[in-house]
Amino acid sequence: MSAASDLAREESIFHAFYAQELPALQRSCVFFMSLLQSILSQARHIDIAKVEGRVKDRGECLHKFSRKYRTALEDSGTPYEIRHYITDLIGVRVVCLYEDELEKVAQIVQSHFDVIDVTDKVSAMEGTEASFGYKGLHLDLRLNAYQAALPENAAFAHHPFELQVRTIIQDAWSVLDHKIKYKKSIPAQLKRRINVLSALFELADREFRQVRDATAAELQRAPDETTEPESATARPLTAGSELNAFTFLKIANHFFKDADFDAQKVDQFVDDMRIWSPGITRARFNTLMRETLATVKRYKQFYEEHKPEGNFSPFTVIRHCLYLGDKQLFRRALRNSSREAFEAWLQGVSSP
Repeated sequence: MSAASDLAREESIFHAFYAQELPALQRSCVFFMSLLQSILSQARHIDIAKVEGRVKDRGECLHKFSRKYRTALEDSGTPYEIRHYITDLIGVRVVCLYEDELEKVAQIVQSHFDVIDVTDKVSAMEGTEASFGYKGLHLDLRLNAYQAALPENAAFAHHPFELQVRTIIQDAWSVLDHKIKYKKSIPAQLKRRINVLSALFELADREFRQVRDATAAELQRAPDETTEPESATARPLTAGSELNAFTFLKIANHFFKDADFDAQKVDQFVDDMRIWSPGITRARFNTLMRETLATVKRYKQFYEEHKPEGNFSPFTVIRHCLYLGDKQLFRRALRNSSREAFEAWLQGVSSP
């Protein structure tokens, strides 16, 4: 029997296997995605952008087999079944934000899965100067003994899957890389342009991580203005004394110890504060909070008793504190309706 007829027979067997197994493979893919999402959502200090998965297309499977295994098997006369060489019928991708999170994700999944194989494309790409492409971590996995023994997991225990772990920059490069049709047998000038483009993506990955680390360092270094109020005589504005997002957070976290301040909201709120009061200092903001917070907390309690469906968040408290501290300067901190309701309450509590 010729090699061509052998291949045709094995492809026919694989077609039948694929059609029979496809519904179970799709259910397993959804299960693995959900399990990984649950596991990683409990991990601290890892930012997951998305978890996605798919069952590999039948034609892709056959192409991969022919490209990677067929020639060597036929040259050696080794009998084969195509399905035994396709270990990534199920593929799941975890996309995180920063490159130093790739290994953290890999370590976490190893506590729930057995690792069949690992392909570290980070090291592979860093070991060559001539190649270009995306870097990422690929792991072939299956449920470990504990997970496989759980009755609810029995239907998925015999299915291995490939996990790709990438940063969001690597994922973007991979998508765009597939659009570059010719990358090997091309003129050197064009290959160099593609390499430069790949290097820019790599630089972006590194810069995002370094910006994250620098942001954390700025938060740690932010001066503490919360121990002493501003003196009666206004301090002169000195370099570094102007309020910014980091010093705002240091002060706000002091007054609202259990609050979780969203970074984007902080950034916009501080920008608004600096429009309302150009040159506002850390010390001035701290003094305004110290002098008015007790009163505003009483108003918050009154407000929530009369409007239980209302939202009086820490930002809302701060807006009222700013307004109460300087009604002219921070008039725009409150909407007209909010300002009128607050003023009515203030007049009521001050009346004999």
